[in-house]
Amino acid sequence: MIESCRKPSLPLALLPIVLTFLVLGTQLFIFDTFTPHVPLVIGIALTAVLGRYLNCAWQDMEEGMLHVVSIGLPAVGILILVGMITGVWISSGTVPTLIYYGLDVLSPEVFLAAAAILCAVVSVSLGTSWGTVGTVGLALMGIGAGFGIPVYWTAGAVVSGAFFGDKVSPLSDTTNLAPAVTGVNLFDHIRNMMPTTLPAMLIALIIYAVAGFSMVGDEAASFARITAINTGLADNFTLSLWTILPVVLVIGLAVMRMPAMPVLFMGVVLGGLTALLFQDAPVKDIFAYAFSGYEITTGVEEIDGLLNRGGIQSMTWVITLLLIALSFGGILESTGCMQAIIEAVVKRARSFGSLQSSAIGSAIATNVVAGDPYLSITLTGRMFGPVYRGMKYSMLNLSRATEEGGTLVSPLIPWNAGGAVVITSLGLGVYSGNMEHLLYIPLAFACWLSPLIGILYAWTGWFSPKASKEEEARWEAQGEEIMDVDYVQNQTRSRVYRVN
Repeated sequence: MIESCRKPSLPLALLPIVLTFLVLGTQLFIFDTFTPHVPLVIGIALTAVLGRYLNCAWQDMEEGMLHVVSIGLPAVGILILVGMITGVWISSGTVPTLIYYGLDVLSPEVFLAAAAILCAVVSVSLGTSWGTVGTVGLALMGIGAGFGIPVYWTAGAVVSGAFFGDKVSPLSDTTNLAPAVTGVNLFDHIRNMMPTTLPAMLIALIIYAVAGFSMVGDEAASFARITAINTGLADNFTLSLWTILPVVLVIGLAVMRMPAMPVLFMGVVLGGLTALLFQDAPVKDIFAYAFSGYEITTGVEEIDGLLNRGGIQSMTWVITLLLIALSFGGILESTGCMQAIIEAVVKRARSFGSLQSSAIGSAIATNVVAGDPYLSITLTGRMFGPVYRGMKYSMLNLSRATEEGGTLVSPLIPWNAGGAVVITSLGLGVYSGNMEHLLYIPLAFACWLSPLIGILYAWTGWFSPKASKEEEARWEAQGEEIMDVDYVQNQTRSRVYRVN
């Protein structure tokens, strides 16, 4: 919060957020379009007007926005690379080959569960859910279409697997961010997430298995569709195990713990070489595929609808949304609106159950309002830390809460960066009116079951560790802020002090 600003009251802090959502709702339900960019820009303007009323200087608000935008710039880099790799891997025959062999090898009955497992494995290896969704996820959408499985079911399974893997991967940026903000060890953080993450994924896999067996329809019709897709792919691409080499090498580099962006860029280079050697694609066209995406007309509707996509340009919608959402979150933070809202939530946390639920809920609310998982993790971790330390609960509980409400809920919010990546990369067409494809949100079971299980544990006391003597000593040595326990228990005036 800017030092010169007056602290806003809770109603005043909520005002620009409520007005922004009214504009967003008007656009969605009255104008029947879903482009949240302009409503969020209006939200920035409304918050700036409030900031001036609170005596905040515009320059300071601008610096606050730029600071938060800078936090999200690595995500912009990943989005650019995902767009490039999608266009190039289609042109190289990598994605078509995965679809072709997937239709031959996978059974329709177990496809959804297998898709979730495959995405989880790839996401753990790559350390990026967005990269997984834009590459392997795209291929799985084609396989699902061949089996006649509804788009939103396949998308739900892909999202469940990809974001489950992202949450437990030591290579993931958000999995590294959460323990960094809360001051806990990375691998302790990952181990502490298992009690919520594994049951959620297990339940999701059971549901996908049951749904797969119940959704398989007329075998003759499915076989005809699969034959048409595979024939179209074989007629237009050179398909071989060599064209899968980019996937194998990228996963291999990720397993060697190389950073995500260099790995994804190597995927672009390997895909370009594969397109050059096996598909006879001119170098000029490969550059075009990386920038503006791949285009093909095969006469098979499923193939054309799936493979005409990719390129940097396909990600501009998402990138601009991410930058605007980050700016909105930044100005809400710099004017003190976010702080006032979260503090109001914290003051009502009388028990550990209510505290953990509030932390998860605040991360979700920040995801909804600011549209960015990075901001939801950092804000929640910073604001709730003193209360956890004051109640003598391990900060591992808070790091888990930020991931459950931040990382996992991100893809379930269409205007959030995670949701926008899912909708764009998987070609769900929500922005062009296919609103029924938003059904992937309730079908991404692993993403919303994990926070619910975390809240259950908080109220029962299961898997909710108290701070050890070593952790308390570390707080003292590092001079961490601790909120007076009397404040939490008796709802008295906030008294925050520093342990010396």
